[in-house]
Amino acid sequence: MPSVAQRREAKGAPVHNSRSLLRSPRIAATAILALGGIVLFALNFPGSMEDDSFVELLEGRTGIYANWHPAVVSWLLGVSDALPGPPAAWFVALDMLLGFGALIAVLWLVPRVSKAAAAAAAAMLLLPQLFMLQAVVWKDVLFADACLAGFVALALAAAHWQRPRLRTGMIYAAALLLALAVLTRQNGAVVLPCAAAGLAFAAARREGWRKAAFYGAAFFGLAAMLALLANAALQLRSDGEPARQEQFAVLHLYDITGMVKRDSGLKLAVLDQEAPQLAKLIRSEGVRRWSPVKNDTLELSPRIVAALEDTPAPVLTRQWQALVLQHPGAYLAVRALLFRWVFEAPEAGLCHPFHVGDEGNPADLEALGMKPRLDRRDIFLWHYGDVFLAAHGFSHGLYALLAGFVLYATLRRRRPADLVMASLMAAAFVFAATFFVISIACDYRYLLLIDYSALAGLLYLAADWPLARKRGPEGPL
Repeated sequence: MPSVAQRREAKGAPVHNSRSLLRSPRIAATAILALGGIVLFALNFPGSMEDDSFVELLEGRTGIYANWHPAVVSWLLGVSDALPGPPAAWFVALDMLLGFGALIAVLWLVPRVSKAAAAAAAAMLLLPQLFMLQAVVWKDVLFADACLAGFVALALAAAHWQRPRLRTGMIYAAALLLALAVLTRQNGAVVLPCAAAGLAFAAARREGWRKAAFYGAAFFGLAAMLALLANAALQLRSDGEPARQEQFAVLHLYDITGMVKRDSGLKLAVLDQEAPQLAKLIRSEGVRRWSPVKNDTLELSPRIVAALEDTPAPVLTRQWQALVLQHPGAYLAVRALLFRWVFEAPEAGLCHPFHVGDEGNPADLEALGMKPRLDRRDIFLWHYGDVFLAAHGFSHGLYALLAGFVLYATLRRRRPADLVMASLMAAAFVFAATFFVISIACDYRYLLLIDYSALAGLLYLAADWPLARKRGPEGPL
């Protein structure tokens, strides 16, 4: 008759006893990540802020959201600001709790943890993605952390499917976390179908396809509903300005100017007729200023900005649509160039790979009663980041390759938790693909989800090394 420990292992539950607890690789790796997270929080305290961070903090303090930035980030910074301590300290604490908490939870996805997990955890702490970027007040860090935590919660539900309370709790937690991710980045909504599919495939290993389809659809509906309701509540405090329309205008201007720069013979029939001043500036100053690094070079021109403000948004949209339909090759070429820069920049140093200290618009700092900061600790972090920049440590392409390996390994074995982790890698790739259409700058932080997903996946494989261990229970797959 099998022992209790053997029965727990057969069910996928962790096996430990009082004598083995302190020698457990799972506990060792958990301790490394937990203590490492605390040390890194203290080292980076109270976090680093830049222009966007201060705008969001100011919105959070006033309670009025302009929607040029995610309202949920402004709201969370307002909550952090109201708590004791520096304004953004609690926001940074939430980020790091989600990120490091997700990595720790990965260690509980397998019955037994290999000693390789502790070594992998220790090595990860030294990477700038964890060592310093976790403490920067960026919406992209919050998005990546919330997304990672949501998928790992689903993986826990899949790994412990035969424990109904834990399974249900993890599914609800995942829905809440992924709703937060969607609120943090609009194009982040593409991760929801991936998460629902991962849950459905994992459930099919246990329940069959009919119930699995229900789980996937119900999860998608719950997460989407939470995001929609939360967004509706936040919009009650909106300033009412057409921020979304203005953002599309900026995107369309960037694309149009890029296409004209590539082919000066392109006709701007709509603008020539309805906004001739903007058309003239696009062909002259716009072409000279346009850069695949970021669209800010266009917005630094007072004349271009003034002409853009004088041009009705529908006019610019019609010109953009006409160019895309008439010259799809030019549009795709420009978009491919921009995507190359955001995915794997030829010069990573131009794409703001990291940020340290506090630096922002003087007017925003004055309104907040804050001052710029660049102390000795910030300078140390700056040099630390430069070391990895020189060593090509800021490379989404490298992390994408690692994520691809994780995707292959998990799909090859196909345990329930494997399928959810595979869906996380797929979600990171799908999210990155959206920047082919919307990218207006190459900032490294935009695709942090690829880096964090790859790190979580590698930790998962290291915890269950070697990869040749037996597959999960047979099922519809």
